[in-house]
Amino acid sequence: MKTAVPCYYHLDVEVSPERVGQVSRILAAHLRYWDLENLVAPVCHGAELLLRAIDEHATDKDMSIEMWWNGQHLITAVGGDDRDLRPDQDLRACLADIAAMSDGWGCCASDTGAKIIWFSQRARSGERVPLVPTAPAPSLSQGLQVPRELPVLALAAPATAMDGALEGAR
Repeated sequence: MKTAVPCYYHLDVEVSPERVGQVSRILAAHLRYWDLENLVAPVCHGAELLLRAIDEHATDKDMSIEMWWNGQHLITAVGGDDRDLRPDQDLRACLADIAAMSDGWGCCASDTGAKIIWFSQRARSGERVPLVPTAPAPSLSQGLQVPRELPVLALAAPATAMDGALEGAR
């Protein structure tokens, strides 16, 4: 059984209508490489929605796309430095679609004023291997004899007296 390994991918792109399809194919290739075939459709669809909306509304088309896989969740984030872009108004329809198709989503600003929109997809049970493999349960075929058959005095006695105690015990 293969265990899940945390993964990270970063892509800088200048958004244009032609590049949306290319970015989608690049993200799909990385998800397949990470053995996350079941997440290709929702992640690529969400990224395409965001990139098309950003292409329509943003003045600065330079965007960064990042994906993090932690073994249970895949988080996809799209961020850019356009200070005029207002996700609550400009991207409202896009964000409603993202919210409907993802397990979680959000929008925040970075320290530099960049706007970051992220969404997450959880791998459903049975579709991925567990992050940490389960350890086998210990089993003993023979039990140990505890406590010992020698009396406590024999164990605490000096070496000469212990020799006699051992001979008497035999």
